[in-house]
Amino acid sequence: MKIILSASVIALAAAAVPAAARQLTIDDVTMLSRVSSPDVSSDGRWLVWQQRETDLAADRGRFDLWRLDLNKKNAKPEKLAAEADVNETAPQFSADGTTIYFQSDKGGDDAIWSIAVGGGEPRKLTGFQGGFGGFKVAPTGDKILVWADRRPGAPSLAPAMVKKDPNAGAARTYDQMFVRHWDTWADGTRSQLFVLPLTADGAPGDGTAIEGTLVGDTPSKPYGGGEEVAWSPDGKTVYFALREAGRTEPLSTNLDIFAAPADGSTAPVNLTDANDGMDNLPNVSPDGRSLAYFAMKRPKYEADRQVLMLRDLATGQTRALTESWDRSVGSIAWAANGKTLYVTADDTQETPAFAVDAATGKVTRLTQLGHVSGVVPTAKGIVFALNSLTAPDDFWLLSGRKTTRLTSVNAGKLAGIDMPAVTRFSFTGANNDTVWGYAVKPAGLAADAKVPVAFMVHGGPQGSSNNSWSYRWNPAVFAGAGYGLVAVDFHGSTGYGQGFTDAIRNNWGGWPLEDLQKGLAAATTKFGWLDGDNACALGASYGGYMMNWIEGQWPDRFKCIVQHDGVFDARAMAYETEELWFDEWEHGGKAYFEDPAAYEKWNPVNYVDKWKTPMLVITGEKDFRIPYTQGLAAFTALQRREIPSRLVVNPNENHWVLKPKNSRQWYGEVLGWMDKYTAK
Repeated sequence: MKIILSASVIALAAAAVPAAARQLTIDDVTMLSRVSSPDVSSDGRWLVWQQRETDLAADRGRFDLWRLDLNKKNAKPEKLAAEADVNETAPQFSADGTTIYFQSDKGGDDAIWSIAVGGGEPRKLTGFQGGFGGFKVAPTGDKILVWADRRPGAPSLAPAMVKKDPNAGAARTYDQMFVRHWDTWADGTRSQLFVLPLTADGAPGDGTAIEGTLVGDTPSKPYGGGEEVAWSPDGKTVYFALREAGRTEPLSTNLDIFAAPADGSTAPVNLTDANDGMDNLPNVSPDGRSLAYFAMKRPKYEADRQVLMLRDLATGQTRALTESWDRSVGSIAWAANGKTLYVTADDTQETPAFAVDAATGKVTRLTQLGHVSGVVPTAKGIVFALNSLTAPDDFWLLSGRKTTRLTSVNAGKLAGIDMPAVTRFSFTGANNDTVWGYAVKPAGLAADAKVPVAFMVHGGPQGSSNNSWSYRWNPAVFAGAGYGLVAVDFHGSTGYGQGFTDAIRNNWGGWPLEDLQKGLAAATTKFGWLDGDNACALGASYGGYMMNWIEGQWPDRFKCIVQHDGVFDARAMAYETEELWFDEWEHGGKAYFEDPAAYEKWNPVNYVDKWKTPMLVITGEKDFRIPYTQGLAAFTALQRREIPSRLVVNPNENHWVLKPKNSRQWYGEVLGWMDKYTAK
C-alpha cells in the first residue's frame, strides 16, 4: 500500500493567496500554534492532543487540550481543557475511550487529572508532592505509572527529608563525571518509575518504586519521554529503557530494556544485556506476547542504525525484523491486530511513515512528502502529525488508501502569507556518491531577479536538512527575508543508508566540506535566481563547527559567516563537553590524550591564521554540549585578527534558542548581519 501525498496536499490549507500576499517572518513563526501528543479513543471516534500557544508577554509557551470528533464530517477542533494560566498536557485515553487523563499545573503543583471526553469539570487524581516528569495509565485502568526525579533508591514519590546546614556554602561537589548534562547540573536525583493505584476516588498515596537498586534515568535525559516506557496489556509488567549510571556513564550509549513487575515485588530483569549498543522504544504487542524495540549494534555510537527488533516474551527468542532495510527506525507503534508495526524513518530528505510486517519484516512506505510523527493506530486507520518546509504540523488520517486532513490549526494565522518554493537537487559529491540538497526560492520573485544566498549547514552531524518545519532554523523565514536558501545533506547525514551516515567519522572537515563546496556550485549553476557571488554561510552545532572550519579552509568564498554553538578548539571540546561518547566516537573512539592527532587533524583553531571572513558568533550560557567558552574563544580569535565580528550570548538558553523573544532577537541579529554584508 503506497499513499502519495503530493506537494499540493501538504501545502497550507488556506484560502487562495490574496494579491497583496506578504512574506513569512519570525514574528509569524513565534506566534504559531503547535500541536503534539495525539491520542485516539479505542473506538476511533475522538482525537485529542496538546496545543501550545505563545504567551509573548511572559516569554513562554502555554498548553491546552483540544479534541476532534472523527465521526462527524467537517468537524472543527474544540477546546477540551483550556484554563488561562494553566498548562494541560500529555492527554491519554482510558481503555474504554470515555475518559482522558492529563497532566496539569493548576494550583502551582503538577498533578494527574481526568476529564470526560464529552467535556465537563476536570478532576484531580493525585496529591503527592515533589513534582513529576510524566505518566502512563495501565491498559487495565487500575494503575498509573509515574516518572519523577527522586534520590536513587527512593521507596516512593514522597520527597526525601534532607536536613540543611544553615552555615553551608553554595558550592557543588562531585566525585565522578557527568556533573552536568545538556543544560542542567547534576543534583543527586534520577528520573525513576513509581506505580500508583487508580480507583474510583483517584490515585491516592505516594506510590511504589519499581526499579529496585538500579541507578539511572528512565526515561533518559534530556528529552526522553513516554516512548521509553511501556505497560504490558494485563497491567502486570512495566518495560523501560535505562542506562545504568556510574563512572562510565558519560562514555556509554548502552541503554538496556528492563522488565519489572508493577507491584515492585521483585527486581527488574535486563532483557537486552547481551547488546552493548543502545536498546530503546519498548512497545508491547496487543496480545502481550511480543516486545518490539530498536537496537543499535555498536557501543558508544549514538547515530548507529536503529534496527526494529521483536522479542518473544515467553521464550526470549529475538528477531532483527528490519536488518535488511538500510534505514533507522525512529518511532514504533503496533496495529491493533498485532500483525503490523508502524514506524517512521528518515529517507532522502523526507521522514515518511512505513508499515512493517511483523511476520516477514517486509517494509511498505505509506507516505511520501513531509515529516511524519506522532503515529497513532486506530480503529479507522492511522492518525499522524505531518509538517514540511512550508507548513507546520497538522493531523491527518490514513484509512486504507485514502488520506484525509483533519486539522488546519494555523490557517488563520498564515492567511495572506506567500510561502517560498522548495526544489530538491542532486549532484556527485565526495567519493563519487550522489548527494542531495534543496534550494528555497522567495515567493513572488521576478523572473529576471537574483537574490543573495544563505548557505545553511545542518547540525548533528548525523542529521538532515530535510523536508520539515523548524521553529529554530526555519528556511522559509530566510526566504521571506529575501534570501535564496541552499542546504546540502553532506556525508554524515541520515536517510541515505548507514554507510553514508558513518562516512563522517574521522572525517569532519574532509568529505563534508567537499560536498558543501560541490553542492553550492551545483545549486548556483542550476538555479539562475541565486546570486552565487553574494553568499553568506551559517550553521549551528556541527554546522557551527563547519563555519569555523570554512574560515580557515574556504576563506574567500563568503561575504559573511554566522556561527552558532560550534566547536572552535577540538582539544578543549574533548575535555569540556558532557556526553564524551559522542566526541570520542567521532574522532576514532579514543580520548584526546590517547590519540591527539585524530582531534588535531580537523581542529579549526589550527588555522586561525587564515581567517578573514566577517563572522557573527552566537552562544548560550546554559549550553553544556558545546560550552559557551568555545564561542568566546572564536570571538577572541576574530577580534585579535581584527576581523569584523560580533558576539551574541544568551544567558538563559542552552544548545538551542527556545524562548520566543530570544528567537526574535536571534533572527534580528542573524539577518541584520547578513544584510550588512550582502548589501540588501
